[in-house]
Amino acid sequence: MIALLSRDLILSFRAGGGFGLALAFFLIVTVMVPFSVGPQSSLLATIAPGVLWLGALLACLLSLDRLLALDWEDGSLDLLATAPLPLEMVVSVKAFAHWITTGLPLVFAAPLLGVLLNLPAPGYQWLVISLLVGTPALSVIGTFGAALTVGLKRGGLLMSLLVLPLYVPTLIFGAEVARRGALEMELATPLVMLGGITAACIALMPFASAAVLRINLR
Repeated sequence: MIALLSRDLILSFRAGGGFGLALAFFLIVTVMVPFSVGPQSSLLATIAPGVLWLGALLACLLSLDRLLALDWEDGSLDLLATAPLPLEMVVSVKAFAHWITTGLPLVFAAPLLGVLLNLPAPGYQWLVISLLVGTPALSVIGTFGAALTVGLKRGGLLMSLLVLPLYVPTLIFGAEVARRGALEMELATPLVMLGGITAACIALMPFASAAVLRINLR
């Protein structure tokens, strides 16, 4: 399992879909927002939590099309399917590798980009916490989308259409945690809901992804 994780981390950097591309996209989205809505500090402070969460979500989505495609192209996926390691564990390791190379860097970059959007000072802590809790769900759900479209030509667009609706609950509660944190409001309910969504995704999605992969590999 450690060997598979190390291999996926190395491939994610060599394939050009690692944290660099996601961070660049996240930065571009954050920088473009003030140009589109104007330089009003109060307006930027109001929309900052939602914009940062949406930017992180789209940045995670950006690298999903290569999550299983490399293994499909070189035949490694067939070997992994017949390996002693359960296929559910294989997709879990791949989701974890995606989170390390994409989700985790976004968590650390978000407070720095929050400065550009005039995020209120109390919101930085809760922005990081909400992303730290919610981004694993994005990677796990994205792995399911990658499993659905593996082997399809130009499956990236189809995967985006399939995955984005599944991302909506995580986006809603994640942005709400960051928004309430910035306004110093009570945030236990959205934080618990966000954690519950992530826990449910981690517990259930690997089984769905493995089942879809078995069907595609037949």
